[in-house]
Order: sequence, then structure tokens, then C-alpha cells
Amino acid sequence: MAAWDMFREMDELRREIDHVFRGLGVGRGLSPAFIPGIGVGDFPRINVSQDENNYYIHAMVPGIDPSDLELNIMQGTLTLSGERKESGNGDRSWHRRERGFGKFLRTVELPERVNTEKVDARYHNGILTITLGKAEEAKAKKISVKAS
Repeated sequence: MAAWDMFREMDELRREIDHVFRGLGVGRGLSPAFIPGIGVGDFPRINVSQDENNYYIHAMVPGIDPSDLELNIMQGTLTLSGERKESGNGDRSWHRRERGFGKFLRTVELPERVNTEKVDARYHNGILTITLGKAEEAKAKKISVKAS
């Protein structure tokens, strides 16, 4: 039986409400990408994939210094947090400002258990690539069938 996750349920509800408002033409003005909190927002955008031995998470974090990123794994959840610092002069008058700044937090529920001793994170050209080694019990096992 899967454990109930209040934060995941709240995030799902927020996504559904955002989807309804987007359909009414309200648009991205409601996007909470840089509001701090547990599991809010869709920043950074991520892809999660796997092969036989590893899970791979690719996160788009352009313009963020790797030293401003923090990764944590706890109970099957990866948390990526950090801060995009405001660039430029504070006395500017903005005409358009689409790139947000501030603190962010993104949680990713991992499909299976991982071996926390086999985790690697690399940052290149604005993409953070996290490689998570699968725990032995999460790897596929081949079972031979014997005729009787």
C-alpha cells in the first residue's frame, strides 16, 4: 500500500487549478515558479529516465551558479533547491521581465529505491544531470523457467 503524500496531493490540486485558469486565458501570470515552499512550481523543468542500472534526472537550470544548488535524497524523494540571483542594477526600470529570480524548490518522487552511495551530479551549459544508481532490489531479475 502506497503512503499518502499530502504535499504531492496539494501540488496536484494546484496543477489542476492552474490548468483550468490557463484554459480561461489567464496565462502565466499565476505561475508560482519562484515561490518558495514544498513542491510548488514547475521550475526547474525536468526529465526523468532510466536504464538497467541507473535513473537519470536532467534539470534545466540556466543562469544559476552550481554552487547555489542543493540536492538531497530522503525516503525515495529527490529535492533540488537553489537560488537564481537577481542580475543587474537595482535602479533599472523594466519594460519586460520574464526570467524570474529568487529561491526555488522542486521535489521528484523516485520510481524505486536508489543506492545513495552511487549518486553523481554534473552541471554543463545550464543543464544539471543527476545519475542515481539503482538499489539492487530495484534492478530487474531474470528468472529461468524449468520444465517439470
